[in-house]
Amino acid sequence: MNLKRIFPNFRIQVNRELEELKVLEAKNFINNFKNIEEIRNLEEIEFKVFSQFGDDGIIQYLIHNLDIQTKIFIEFGVGDYTEANTRFLLINNNWKGLIIDCDQGYINYIKNEEIYWKYDLTAVCSFVTCENINHIFESNGLKGKVGILSIDIDGNDYWIWESIKAVNPDVVIIEYNSIFGPDFALSIPYSPKFQRTKAHFSNLYWGCSLKALELLGRKKGYYFIGSNSNGNNAYFVRRDKISKLKPQTAKSGYVLSKFREARDKKGRLSYVSGKERLKLIQNMPIVDIKRNKQFFLKDILTI
Repeated sequence: MNLKRIFPNFRIQVNRELEELKVLEAKNFINNFKNIEEIRNLEEIEFKVFSQFGDDGIIQYLIHNLDIQTKIFIEFGVGDYTEANTRFLLINNNWKGLIIDCDQGYINYIKNEEIYWKYDLTAVCSFVTCENINHIFESNGLKGKVGILSIDIDGNDYWIWESIKAVNPDVVIIEYNSIFGPDFALSIPYSPKFQRTKAHFSNLYWGCSLKALELLGRKKGYYFIGSNSNGNNAYFVRRDKISKLKPQTAKSGYVLSKFREARDKKGRLSYVSGKERLKLIQNMPIVDIKRNKQFFLKDILTI
């Protein structure tokens, strides 16, 4: 018996009911945020509705405790947007948003979703580069202040944030590669055609270190306030919005990722963890941001 054929809308209905249940449960956490005087780290306020890890909770805490006037978000590297940092913000808080992904299939999927007519969401297909990012924002009516910018492209993240001039976000969420450690300001060399899956078979060679982002944040007028507990997203708040939050350093706010996404040469998960991950990419080039010089990873990090 094919239940999908007999009840074609059943799965959609179940998914919607689960989504509504998760949103309702999350609201209870949000109400408790009003009673929190101080947090020691971002892990204390995490919860997950649509984010990959606990970032939905962190974002809700920030928008309820910071003076964010412009209720607009930007997120790129969203896939089909079923798992994203800003989806709960869109649905629960009715923010306006721009989302970007390089896969036209994903963008088509999003535009056919119910949320696309229910909310003020713009989905754009583009392969983001330093050369086009500001044009993408401006051509979609975004210039100046925005509430939240979320960057997750598994590659040129450092160089893209450095290049952004068109918008001035209150909060920046940006992915870092925790296997580079907390001590050195490192990034992959910039290449407008960089693709993580093609750069190295292990899928581990991408992005930048947390220290690189801390230094860039300072240069752009932001305080680093911590990482999520899974060690992949770093949070930055513009200095004039910091409020009662305490700035961190890359050393104090660093979290080592535990997820095991490494691949073997046949593209299969190899489940390599810890420092063993670095050995796989030790011969790959890396830019030392402080010295503005390119090295091999093995020349900088103890592997």
